[in-house]
Amino acid sequence: MRRSDFSYDLPDELIAQHPTGERGDSRMLCLDGDTGLLADRNFSDLPSLLQPGDLLVFNNTQVMPARMYGHKATGGKVEILLERILEPRRAMAHIRASKSPKPGGEIVVGEHTVQVVGRADALFELASPEIDFIDLMQLEGHMPLPPYIDREDEAFDQERYQTVYADKLGAVAAPTAGLHFDEAMLKKLKKLGVESAWVTLHVGAGTFQPVRADRLEDHVMHSEYVEVGEEVCDKVRVAKEQGGRVIAVGTTSVRSLESAAAATGKLEPFQGDTRLFITPGYSFRCVDALITNFHLSESTLLMLVAAFAGYEHVRMAYQHAVEQRYRFFSYGDAMFLSKKKRGIRYAAQIKYED
Repeated sequence: MRRSDFSYDLPDELIAQHPTGERGDSRMLCLDGDTGLLADRNFSDLPSLLQPGDLLVFNNTQVMPARMYGHKATGGKVEILLERILEPRRAMAHIRASKSPKPGGEIVVGEHTVQVVGRADALFELASPEIDFIDLMQLEGHMPLPPYIDREDEAFDQERYQTVYADKLGAVAAPTAGLHFDEAMLKKLKKLGVESAWVTLHVGAGTFQPVRADRLEDHVMHSEYVEVGEEVCDKVRVAKEQGGRVIAVGTTSVRSLESAAAATGKLEPFQGDTRLFITPGYSFRCVDALITNFHLSESTLLMLVAAFAGYEHVRMAYQHAVEQRYRFFSYGDAMFLSKKKRGIRYAAQIKYED
């Protein structure tokens, strides 16, 4: 397949610039991956789509206030977006400036100075001789809102561009499917008998980068750090054995689980970087259903969703979402998708309504 196969037209006014009033106020488009049947629902309807014994897998990464503003010794303005903290005082970052800084250069951020050590492709290695990067971000950092949110970050973004269960600091973008969940919903699902498990994938800025290769097989996927623990593997195994479904909350949870199963075909504990690029034709090993947001045209995330629920079905679902004026992207509405199975009717007991 080609990149252009995943292109669609989206009016700018459908790109959500702010979150809903409450986390659970969003709409939710349901798609049956086998039949292509659609249903317009609300996220508050989620408990009616789940059953006791189902397992929700969440990504517990925490978004860093990774965007910082500074200036060179010459006075030129610099924007820093930390991508990954290597050590307390070493980090890799994206840098925007009129001229790219050279090794040995210095950037003044607030009352502190950051040194440019070197460069690796699009990323710069930075050193902070005076203060740990985590502390520097607490002093000078801004929430790294995605490029399609056309405004500066505001105080409420500190809370709303973060899941309520965020636990492990390291992401520069939120796992946005999780933004719909509040504590009340989590308690309701637990009372229903729905199990929960947590993986970690530190979402990088590369998640917003477009696919530049015309042929999908020529695209080089960006690297992201993943942790899948033994407890998650055990919970997935138990859910499968007892007839429950494994439901990934977000494409990052899908990539975490599938990366942990990639080496042997069986889900096993995994810790390290992943470059897993999921496109139509991929055989999913772990995940039965997916909760996600709407994704950018020609993006790797849209390709993953098309692989999961069927290319034609997803294409028609996005057309429907535009026509029905769903809200798109990070602060937008949700989707609930069941996996498309070859020749087998998906057995989930979900009522799809006109």
